Amino acid sequence: MTTIAPPRAQKTALTGLFLSVFLGMLDAQVVATALPRVAGEFGGTGAYAWVTTAYLLAGSVTAPLSGKLGDVFGRKRVLLGALALFLLGSLACGFAPSVPALIAGRVLQGAGSGGIFVSVGASLGEMFTPREGAKYFGWFSICFAVSSLAGPVVGGFLTGIAGWRSIFLVNLPLGLVALACLTALDLPKRRREAPFDFAGVILLGVAITGFTLLTPWSAALGAAAAVAFVFVERKAEAPVLPLRLFRDRTFSVSVVLSVFAGFAFLGSVNYIAILLQADAGPAEGGLRLVPMTLAVAGASVVASRVIARTGHYRWAPRLSMALGLLAVLGLRTLDGLPAILGCLVVFGVAAGLNLQVLAMATQNTAPPADRGAVAAGVNLARTLGSALGPVALGVAYQAGSTHGVFLALLPVLALGLVTALALPHIPLHR
Repeated sequence: MTTIAPPRAQKTALTGLFLSVFLGMLDAQVVATALPRVAGEFGGTGAYAWVTTAYLLAGSVTAPLSGKLGDVFGRKRVLLGALALFLLGSLACGFAPSVPALIAGRVLQGAGSGGIFVSVGASLGEMFTPREGAKYFGWFSICFAVSSLAGPVVGGFLTGIAGWRSIFLVNLPLGLVALACLTALDLPKRRREAPFDFAGVILLGVAITGFTLLTPWSAALGAAAAVAFVFVERKAEAPVLPLRLFRDRTFSVSVVLSVFAGFAFLGSVNYIAILLQADAGPAEGGLRLVPMTLAVAGASVVASRVIARTGHYRWAPRLSMALGLLAVLGLRTLDGLPAILGCLVVFGVAAGLNLQVLAMATQNTAPPADRGAVAAGVNLARTLGSALGPVALGVAYQAGSTHGVFLALLPVLALGLVTALALPHIPLHR
């Protein structure tokens, strides 16, 4: 197990890792409240949904690719390249002269974010043993969750005081700080000679795109690409996502569970913001999100410390899905702001218990050569869930307003609980 020798260098590198995650996840949600201003500048068009979708799709496609590249060429190179690509996309978005140019910039941003999430998770797996790394995965989940929940609030705030372009340009100074900190990252350098799996990358990208767009034609295309992907990966010398990983029950259950968690806890963020702004402006609505955000952070810290001390993690996703169900049932049946805020605190605890536990579980059973692929698989599943969530919940929102959203979440969380019960019990290695 490789660690960074000087304590100061280790802290510097960890700062770069967590700042990278914060920026990548913040930009997944920050655009929502800025879109009306974008529409006001460029005029009405039906393409605005792609400003969000392009980011998620690009990240989904590049996640497994980045994991594979990190396994072959070394994690640090891929991480630095992904962060540089994200910053290039931020610059393109900040100066975009049209909606198509903005969407192109979001593709670059999303492609970078997919590499960031996978590379950071795999880097933590290389820096620490599973037990040592548990607390750092907890901080990872705090960055991930807080930035996700804060995205709509930060987007509205920056748009109001400095214009919508500021939500992208603010990434540049922060990203440069992250790049500087990451120079202290000391990980093994690799180079394994093997044919690159171009066919697998293309087929996986088509499958992800088809399933995410969720139209009859795209879903059919995605299913066909997924079937072809399985056949190609079975024969590939160096597959982008080795199918043998699914023989590990921890990995296969974690992938399915990550889809449900991404759908429920990340895909619902914008609709929760809508609920809290129903009788208030964006600023007050943002303040109402604070208790839930604190609950996410608190639950992540407590869970990571308990897991680091005991080595047992299976309880966390089970409790997460059970509490999520209780919270959504309460949101469906209770009225009044205090009751709603109380249910959202429980929902925040549920989210905090789940986000990075599955990454820890899969890193615990993965061979060192597959850590990138394993991190990519879990991240891909979570990203797919968070991309499918807004689409499916949007249909429910149109049918019953915010109460329809919570009704749609019930079966997802119930399936998540059943899946969590199937997660094997393998204590974290020291």
